[in-house]
Amino acid sequence: MLFELNRAPRGAISREARSLIHLALPMMIAQVAQVATGFVDTVMAGNVSTDDLAAVSLGSSIFVTAYVTLMGVVAALNPILSHQFGSGEHGDIGETGRQGLWFGLFAGILGMIAMIAVEPLLRLWLTLPEHVEDMTMLYITGAALGMPAALMHRSLHAYASSLNRPRPIMLVSLIALALNIPLNYILIHGLYGMPKMGGAGCGWATAIVFWFNAIALYIYIARAKHFKPYGLTERMSWPDFRRYAGFLKLGIPIGLSFFVEVSLFSFIALLVAKLGTLVVASHQAVLNFTSIIYMLPQSLSVALSVRVGQAVGAGDYLQARFVSGVGLVAGLIAAFITMVLVLLLREPIIRMYTNDPQVIAIGLTLLLFAAVYQLTDAAQTIASGALRGYKLTTIPMFIHIVSFWVLGLGLGIVLGLTDYLVPAMGVNGFWAALVVSLSVAAFFLVWYLARESRQRLHRQHLAKIAP
Repeated sequence: MLFELNRAPRGAISREARSLIHLALPMMIAQVAQVATGFVDTVMAGNVSTDDLAAVSLGSSIFVTAYVTLMGVVAALNPILSHQFGSGEHGDIGETGRQGLWFGLFAGILGMIAMIAVEPLLRLWLTLPEHVEDMTMLYITGAALGMPAALMHRSLHAYASSLNRPRPIMLVSLIALALNIPLNYILIHGLYGMPKMGGAGCGWATAIVFWFNAIALYIYIARAKHFKPYGLTERMSWPDFRRYAGFLKLGIPIGLSFFVEVSLFSFIALLVAKLGTLVVASHQAVLNFTSIIYMLPQSLSVALSVRVGQAVGAGDYLQARFVSGVGLVAGLIAAFITMVLVLLLREPIIRMYTNDPQVIAIGLTLLLFAAVYQLTDAAQTIASGALRGYKLTTIPMFIHIVSFWVLGLGLGIVLGLTDYLVPAMGVNGFWAALVVSLSVAAFFLVWYLARESRQRLHRQHLAKIAP
C-alpha cells in the first residue's frame, strides 16, 4: 500500500486525519465563503437577466484567472513559513510575514494593471451585444481595484494557516460573504444614490469585500495572543527584494500551475462565448457550482501543504510521507461522496441559477461531466498540495501544462468545435476533455508524490545508518 499506511496503526491514521480536518475545515469554510461571493454574483445577476449573467460570467473569468494565478505565486509563503515553524525558526516567521505582505501588495498591483490592460483585447475577441460587452468591462475594472487587497489577504492567509490558526481566516471570510450580498444588491439596482450598474456592480462589490478581508484579517492577527510571539505587527519592515527571489523561485511554478488550470476554464468560457449567451450562462452556472465544491479538496490541499511542510521542516520524512497518504485517502472519500450527491441533485442545483428551460437542459448534461471528474480532480489537487509541502513545484507545473493545455484545451477544441474525431460536440466536448485532462494529471502527480516521498525517506534512512 502506498505511503506506508499499511504499516501504520489505525489509531495513528485516525489521529492524523482528525488533525488534517481540524486544520482544513476552517479553511474550507473560508474558501467556500470566498467562492460563494462568486456564487452570489452569478445568482443575483442571473435573476436580473441572461445578459447580466453572461457579463458576470466573462468578467469573472478574467478576474479569477488573474487572481488564482497570482494567488499561486503568493502561496509560496505556505511551505516557507511551515518549514520555519517545523524547524523551530520562530524568530524569522514575523519578518517573513511582513515581507509576504509587501510581496502580496506588489503582486496585486501587477494583477490590477494586467486586468485593465486586457479590456481592449477582450473587446476585439467578443462578438456579443454592445451593452453586454460594456457591462463586462465595467465589471473587470471594478474587480481589478480589489486585486492588491486580495493578494495581501492571501499573504495573511498563508501566515495564519502555517501557524495552525485558520479560524480567523474563516471568521473574516464569513463576515465578508454577508457583506457582499447587500453590496451587490445596492450596486446592481443603484440604490441609496449609487449608480445602477447591473451585473457589473458585482465586480465593484467584490473589490470592496476584498479590502475588508485584508484589513479585518490583519487587525485580527495583530490583536490575537497566539500570533504575538511571532512578531508580525511589532514593527515596520521595508521591502527586502533579496527575499523575493526565493519567494518567486518557489512561487512562479505554483502560479503557473494554478494559471494553466484556471485558464483552461477561462479559455473555455471565451471559446464557448461564440456559441451564444445560453451556452455561456449554462457553462458559467455549472462552473460556478463546481468551483464551490472544489473548495473541499483545495482546503485539504492547503492543510496538507502545511502539515507536510512542518514535518519536512522538522526533518521527519516518514511523517511527511504518512501525512501525504492520509490526505489522499481522506480527499478521495470526500470526493466520492460529492460525486454521488451531484449525480442525485443535478436538477435542484441548476435551478438555483436560472429558470430558463434551455439553460437548465444544457446545465443538466454538464453536471454529469462535473460529477465524473470529482475523484480525479481531488487526487491531483491534494497531491499538488503535498508536493508544495516538500517544496517540489517545477515538475508539477509541467504535468499541469501538458494535462490542462495540451489535453484539456487542445482536445476540448477538437471535440467541441471541429469534426476531426467526432461530430462537433459544442460545450459538451470541452467538458469531456476536462475529464480526460484531470485524470491524466491525477495519475502523474500521485505517482510523482509517491516516488519523491519514498526517495527522501530512503535517503534519510541511509544517512542514519551511515558510519
